[in-house]
Amino acid sequence: MRARDLAEPYVSVSKDADAIEAVRLLVERNLPGLLVTDSAGQPYAALPVCDVVRTLVPGYVQEDGGLARVIDERHADHLCRVLRGRTVADCLPVERPFLPTAAPDWTAVEIAELMARSRSPLIAVVNRTDEDPGRLLGVVTAARLLERLLQAV
Repeated sequence: MRARDLAEPYVSVSKDADAIEAVRLLVERNLPGLLVTDSAGQPYAALPVCDVVRTLVPGYVQEDGGLARVIDERHADHLCRVLRGRTVADCLPVERPFLPTAAPDWTAVEIAELMARSRSPLIAVVNRTDEDPGRLLGVVTAARLLERLLQAV
């Protein structure tokens, strides 16, 4: 089982897209994350749902988890308001956007190792040649990988 066989078409959004609309897409389609493209439409980053949730939680609460207990439900219900006027790029890690990629001939074990190491539920399968720096063939999700691996049980 190779990456090319596991790769499927996948939803992508521009890094300049509205963050609230991107979250709606995640929720409506029950996705584990989004493939983010640059302004030219090329794969740019993977945005797992957990990174979106991290964007919602104030930094001071992330630094001291005990503060989460003192925020009442009325305020907690409005966490998504911080996304108003923000783009998908604002939800990406500050240090460096990350796009875990696999070559078409990678095995399931290589993909699983990359998912585990990168903690990403999405792996972009990219065909690179001397003439083409990278053509997206599709995405392997953790659910798709597990589905195929379970077939051997």
